[in-house]
Amino acid sequence: MTSHTAPVETFDYLVFGGTGDLALRKLLPALYLRDKAGQITPESRILGVSRSQLSPADYKAKAEEALRRHLHKDDIDETTWGRFIDRIDYVAADATATNGWDQLQERLGGRDEIVRVFYLATSPELFGPISERLQAFGLVTPKSRVVLEKPIGHDLESARQINDEVGSVFAEEQIYRIDHYLGKETVQNLLALRFANSLFEPVWDAGHVDHVQITVAETVGVEGRGGYYDTSGALRDMVQNHLMQLLCLVGMEPPVSLDQESVRDEKIKVLRSLKPIGPENVAGCTVRGQYRAGAVEGAAVGAYAEEAGTAPGAKPSNTETFVALKVEIENWRWSGVPFYLRTGKRMPAKVSEIVIQFRQVPHSIFPKTAGEITPNLLIVRLQPDESIRLNLMAKDPGPGGMRLREASLNLSFAETFKFRFPDAYERLLMDVVRGNPTLFMRRDEVEAAWRWTESILDAWEARGDSVKPYIAGTWGPSQSVAMIERDGRTWHDDAMSNG
Repeated sequence: MTSHTAPVETFDYLVFGGTGDLALRKLLPALYLRDKAGQITPESRILGVSRSQLSPADYKAKAEEALRRHLHKDDIDETTWGRFIDRIDYVAADATATNGWDQLQERLGGRDEIVRVFYLATSPELFGPISERLQAFGLVTPKSRVVLEKPIGHDLESARQINDEVGSVFAEEQIYRIDHYLGKETVQNLLALRFANSLFEPVWDAGHVDHVQITVAETVGVEGRGGYYDTSGALRDMVQNHLMQLLCLVGMEPPVSLDQESVRDEKIKVLRSLKPIGPENVAGCTVRGQYRAGAVEGAAVGAYAEEAGTAPGAKPSNTETFVALKVEIENWRWSGVPFYLRTGKRMPAKVSEIVIQFRQVPHSIFPKTAGEITPNLLIVRLQPDESIRLNLMAKDPGPGGMRLREASLNLSFAETFKFRFPDAYERLLMDVVRGNPTLFMRRDEVEAAWRWTESILDAWEARGDSVKPYIAGTWGPSQSVAMIERDGRTWHDDAMSNG
């Protein structure tokens, strides 16, 4: 699970959707940084594939421009730069037709014995057709792997169809369904925190934990993705994958080992233990919101309807840009412990955080003048400023009797580990080459997550409720606050805003 720096096997990395935002902003910079770290062998190649009619030279120029824009200037050195650009090639091929596939076949000729990765950074409806073309042109080898970007479908039926289509070409062990959150350093440290320290695992249960909060907040709006987002929404776009994965890692039982199947076996048990949210409880357990015009980080921003390009006079969109959920895991470890999940766009801060609030002490021996005893909090900050913080009660220094105050034990990754943290994609791209699927989703995980979230979508549709408005730059609709405060709890916004 640690970051490896030893070279991986020689590979050909084919990035379908090679001219798209993900490829240029994340995948190529991640591969460059792994090349700089000495992980990529001299014979390895990177091949962009898309419908765009570009020459290899044109694509290299496009890649160079993207790398200079998205890499830190200190990461650019001439030796790595020249070597990496020489690795890049390009073929124009259409996923829905046959043109270009002969050239692709020609480029890969004579390299059937090395690792061959097909990274599908395309819309999910192309996953099946691309896989079929790869098979038809004889490009799938025993050492091939295929990477599927989220979202895998837009509901359970479409996810099954995609899995069936890709699965008819690739064996399950060759399929890597990626969720980049699982490659984040702090997410993996959650496993170390739980299972490498005798302090926490004995109290990681309903007897000691009052509740858990998981927040993934973004300051951005839909940013030109209005067409996609309006058919998706926050539940499909973020909850079904990112937040479900974080929930699984917090809630799962200790795996037998960190081998690929043991971890994923425990995650699927969590998904199967989730209490269903349907028509009878959806109103009390969910809140949907949509941002209106406001200000984020001091700048005025428009409403979702404007940014999504809703035509004047058209019916208002009912797509949620914010969702809050009260989730319960119905098993012995977590019975009665609520998990509060929320995610939204146009929030006051870009932050991803897990907060474990432990139960209040059963009895205070201190006088009222000592001050209030607040429950212990374990705060795992995924981004930005990755850290793990434990809030404890301590005596306020000085004479004059006992006065209590909250104090933090703070493990800041940047201060403790004095090196650059690899981006999540750097780790995951190399794990694909290594053939290690531990941090990727298995078919049954994806379908179990869809099965649970789809019941919420169906319940929303049956009720016909409208999204609740919230001002851009706030923490969502007031109904989200009401949902958690009905249980006598509050959202942990102070940590979000102040770090």
